[in-house]
Amino acid sequence: MRFYRKYLPKISSPKDREIVFANFISLTTLQGLSFILPLLLIPYLIRIIGASNFGLIAFAGALVQYFLILTDYGFSLSATQNIALNEGQHKRVCEIFSSVITIKILLSALSFVILLAIINFVPKFKQDWLVYLVSFGAVIGSTLFPLWFFQGKEKMIHITAINSLGGIANVICVFFYVRGPADFLLVPFFNSLFSIVSGIWGLSVAFKEFDIRFTLQSYRNIRQELKAGWSVFISGVAINAYTTTRIFAVGLLTNNLITGYYSIAERIANFIQVFPLMSFSQAVFPRLNRVYLKNKNKALSIMHKVQRISTSGFWICLPVLFIFSPAIVLAVCGEYNNEVIVALRLLLVSIIFIGSNAFRVQFLLIARRADLYSKLHIAAALIGSPLIFLLTYFFSYRGAAVSTIIMEAGVFIVTIRLLKMATKK
Repeated sequence: MRFYRKYLPKISSPKDREIVFANFISLTTLQGLSFILPLLLIPYLIRIIGASNFGLIAFAGALVQYFLILTDYGFSLSATQNIALNEGQHKRVCEIFSSVITIKILLSALSFVILLAIINFVPKFKQDWLVYLVSFGAVIGSTLFPLWFFQGKEKMIHITAINSLGGIANVICVFFYVRGPADFLLVPFFNSLFSIVSGIWGLSVAFKEFDIRFTLQSYRNIRQELKAGWSVFISGVAINAYTTTRIFAVGLLTNNLITGYYSIAERIANFIQVFPLMSFSQAVFPRLNRVYLKNKNKALSIMHKVQRISTSGFWICLPVLFIFSPAIVLAVCGEYNNEVIVALRLLLVSIIFIGSNAFRVQFLLIARRADLYSKLHIAAALIGSPLIFLLTYFFSYRGAAVSTIIMEAGVFIVTIRLLKMATKK
């Protein structure tokens, strides 16, 4: 019961530590379910709809991910930070909320227009246009759900409750209604449906429980939020240029079958990468922002302690997971699949660098050096994107995984240097 008091760094006060720990538990539960539930579906879907259809859905998801980045516009960090720093100023919080929702809705409309253009003018996408159209519902749901607001308020329990129920309902519907290859469109349909329902539910909670009022905002307020999120948005685009692009590149340069196998390895690797690292990172971020305002050195010290714990955990666990990769693939796929095993093992190597860098790179934002954060990921994208396509062209899915190792190692090395610059007195 008191484990977290021993290992969680002292973030200002016992009350602060309890808030961070409660949020960590909420986010860990959510992210555990958000990754475990889809993993449970993989062996069922491969058997029922086939690996090729599964690959097509994964490819559509990779395309939709670009629109998710556009509509998020960096608000998952910038708006979270603004909400946290304006705690107690209800009028200002309502202004931030209204401005962000307005921008996200406009960006969602723009995304839909872009999708229609892609479907109409690019033959590869025109052929399976309905898959991409149905998958777009996830963008609408993400636009509506005020994840950034709950994170800024440090009320992650709402995120957990809403998204967990939606995820469970999604899985149940897939098991009940997807009965053969002809039903494969129901997979993205249910995902989109429950994403939209969760988004509407999240908005209603924000309005009722936090007394948030949506009002039309002045151009000045909207411009302020656009400016605040710009550096993070550019970084997000850049990050996805060498992360999401891997599945996209495999889908373009190989076939649906190989894409399906590689996407399974990515899903398993992503689960290992973010669970529970991302939930802890998201729980600590708003609190560490407040600590930084009062004592910069203390915030830096806490970050280093948290990063050491994270790094140690990954160095202990990942070699074990590497050895048992065949067993993991068997559990997820229902069979030993060499393509999935090879891709997973390569991706596990890259996760060592990601886990050893997560809190360092986040601290660039806390230290108000969004410029360095942005430049880091733009440089990585400019190098990483061509590298992904080049290696995938010559080495198929293996090339996509190897490019990940190279890029994450480079980001890790450069981040250490940038952090010294950002925290230099």
